[in-house]
Amino acid sequence: MTDARRLFAVRLLHTAIYGVMATASILVLYGGISGAGGPWLTVAVGLVVIESLVFVSSGLKCPLTAVAVKYGAGQDGLFDTFIPERFTRHTFRIFGPMILLGLALLAVRQWSAAG
Repeated sequence: MTDARRLFAVRLLHTAIYGVMATASILVLYGGISGAGGPWLTVAVGLVVIESLVFVSSGLKCPLTAVAVKYGAGQDGLFDTFIPERFTRHTFRIFGPMILLGLALLAVRQWSAAG
């Protein structure tokens, strides 16, 4: 398999994961604000926790970005996802507070329900 094909595969996988994680982040916030719950919220919280652990253990960098760079991302206008870099560069600033607020609201709701 050529590096171009490997890069395509990594970018495709990375884009799919980005979409799933963006959705999970929004669901966590929605659950925290609305009080809605269910299995979808449990899955979303689990995914957000796992993704956070991956980022922390990787020095706050996505490990797939390094793989994409290895196969040529950053050259010829290609990035590590199919999403334009001007959007993905703000990932931490947008999704970080969203996740923290959602988890905090969920914790307050849980604590209030228990008391």
